Amino acid sequence: MNTPFIKELRTGKVKQMGDKRAEDPLDREWESAIFKEERTGKVWLTKTGLEQDEVADTKVHGGPEKALFAYPIQHYAYWQQRLQKNSMVAGGMGENLVIDGVDEFMTFIGDIYRFGGAIIEVSQPRRPCWKPARRHRVLDLALQIQDTGRTGWYYRVLEEGYVEANVTLELIERPHPEWSIAAANEVMYVDKDNLRRAYELASCTALAPNWKRSLERRLRGRESSIERRVYGPNKD
Repeated sequence: MNTPFIKELRTGKVKQMGDKRAEDPLDREWESAIFKEERTGKVWLTKTGLEQDEVADTKVHGGPEKALFAYPIQHYAYWQQRLQKNSMVAGGMGENLVIDGVDEFMTFIGDIYRFGGAIIEVSQPRRPCWKPARRHRVLDLALQIQDTGRTGWYYRVLEEGYVEANVTLELIERPHPEWSIAAANEVMYVDKDNLRRAYELASCTALAPNWKRSLERRLRGRESSIERRVYGPNKD
């Protein structure tokens, strides 16, 4: 079994960037906490995330179901080659946990881990938005992230405690080995006509409520457009 190793712990504050008078939408004013700095030593992990970490848009980011965002460090070599951007390095997706040793195929909805003095549980894949695209100046980056399956994932916090980098996560329980992050992404973005699989994923007890709602809308034939999420204000 591959073991998750936390190489870096990162937090960030909300910042205002860009120029509201810019002609190119990618240069216009925006607000985000996607630029996160590496932390050393022990950091208190609460039910809503790491102490001193912030999110800009609380309607779609943060909260108990998205307390920690993890992104596999090995994906950055892929993005550097694909996008020809050496700036795509650890922390580039705004992650809290720079993780090594596992990826979306080895991580499962409902996985419960001991992380230092805390207990955390995998809640959902990340649904990429327009902000990584703005940061890296690649208009369709959100679509590329979801289409390649290199999304990363979120944890909820079951027990608060002090955490730090350079530690291995200890697996406590894996109740849903049928639902890897990769499998969930496939249902959401690739095999969209397979309503049976959508129903099965929506029935997974450990899946975050917002993913359940999206799948239930699909089952009712009322799936919403992804345009606003993936492009946002980056596209006129």
